[in-house]
Amino acid sequence: RFAQVIFLITAATHATFALAATELMRLMGIPYPAFAGSALALGLLGIFVLRFRGLFPDRPRSRVALHLVEEPYFAHWCAALGSSLPIAIFALGKLVVFGVLGRAFDPPTSFALGAYLAALALAVWGVFVRRRWVTTRKFDVVVHGLPPEFDGYRVAQLSDLHIGGFTPPRWGKAWAEISNAASPNLVVVTGDMVSSGVDFHGDIAHVIGSLRADDGVFVSMGNHDYFGDGEPLITLLRSKGAVVLRNEGRTVTRGDASLFVAGVDDTWTRRADLARALEGRMPGVFTLLLAHDPALFPAAAQRGANLVLSGHTHGGQVALPFFPKFLSLGKLAHRFHLGLYRDGNSTLYVHPGLGTTGPPIRLGVAPEIAILTLRAA
Repeated sequence: RFAQVIFLITAATHATFALAATELMRLMGIPYPAFAGSALALGLLGIFVLRFRGLFPDRPRSRVALHLVEEPYFAHWCAALGSSLPIAIFALGKLVVFGVLGRAFDPPTSFALGAYLAALALAVWGVFVRRRWVTTRKFDVVVHGLPPEFDGYRVAQLSDLHIGGFTPPRWGKAWAEISNAASPNLVVVTGDMVSSGVDFHGDIAHVIGSLRADDGVFVSMGNHDYFGDGEPLITLLRSKGAVVLRNEGRTVTRGDASLFVAGVDDTWTRRADLARALEGRMPGVFTLLLAHDPALFPAAAQRGANLVLSGHTHGGQVALPFFPKFLSLGKLAHRFHLGLYRDGNSTLYVHPGLGTTGPPIRLGVAPEIAILTLRAA
C-alpha cells in the first residue's frame, strides 16, 4: 500500500510537470511540444518506478552515479512534487474564471514552467547543499533532579544517520570527528543508523566505533535498523565497544552520585518495553532515557525519566527556514517533532537527525550534532 501511494503521488506530480515540460519544449522550438512534454514526463515517471524498486534494500552507489544520476533525479522529483499544488490550484482557478467569462481555456504552461523552475532551485539547494551542511548545536538543558556532581555534564547526541547509498560512510566519519572534537562526557546515538538492508553494517559499526567520550558510547535502536536483519548490526556495534541498550540500562557514576542511562528498543516493530528498560534503576536516581521514537515521552515522564533524547522525525526534513519548529512536514505527523519539550519535571529533546529518508533533501532543517550541557534546575 505504501508503494501504491508513492506511485500515485508521483504520477499526479508528473501530470502537472507535463505542463511545465510542454512550455519548455515550446521555448526550445521542438515540434508538437505537448506530445514531447508529455513523453518527457512519462519517461521520468518510468525512471522513478525503476529507481524505487532499487531502494530496498539500500545498496552502495558510486560517486558518479550518486552525483550525476541519483541526486539530479531526486532534485527533479522534489521540484515536481513542490510545484504540483501551485500549478493545480492556478489551473483550476483559471478554468473557473475562463468558464465564467465564456473564454476558451488554454493550459497554464508558462505558469507551470515558472513554478517548476522555482521549486527546482530550492530542490537543488536542499539536495546538493543543505543536507551536507552539518551544524554543531551547543546548548544548556536545565533538568530537574540532576545531582550537583553532574552539573555541566556534556552529552553529544547523534541520531538518524541513515548511512547508505545517499549518505556515504565518509560523512559518518566526519560527524564522528566533529563529536570527538567537542570532548563530550557521554555520546549517545538514538537510532536509525541504517537506511535499509544490511550492506552498510560494517561501515556503520566503524563510524560508531570511532566515537569517543569519557563514559562511553550508548546506542538505542530505531525502526530503520530493523529494515533488514538488525541482529548482525548489534553484534558489530558491541564488538566496537558501543553499549547497545535494548530495553535495559547502565549506571554512570561521578563520586557518590549516579546517572542511569537507559535505552528502549524500537516501537514500530513492537520491540519497545519501557518498563523493562527502567526496571534496573535505583529509586530516585537521575534517569537519561534514549528513545528513538519521541511518542514514548508522555509514558516515560510518568515513569520518572528526567531527560529523554529522541530522533525519528528529522524535523520533517522540509520546514520553514529559521522557524522549523513552527511550520514543518514533521509537525503534521508528530506531536513531538523537533527541539525541547517539557512534561512536569521531565524534559525531551527531539534531534533533527543527520541523514535523510525518502527523498534525499533538507530544506529549513539542518542536519545536526547536538552537544547538550546538563544543568541542575
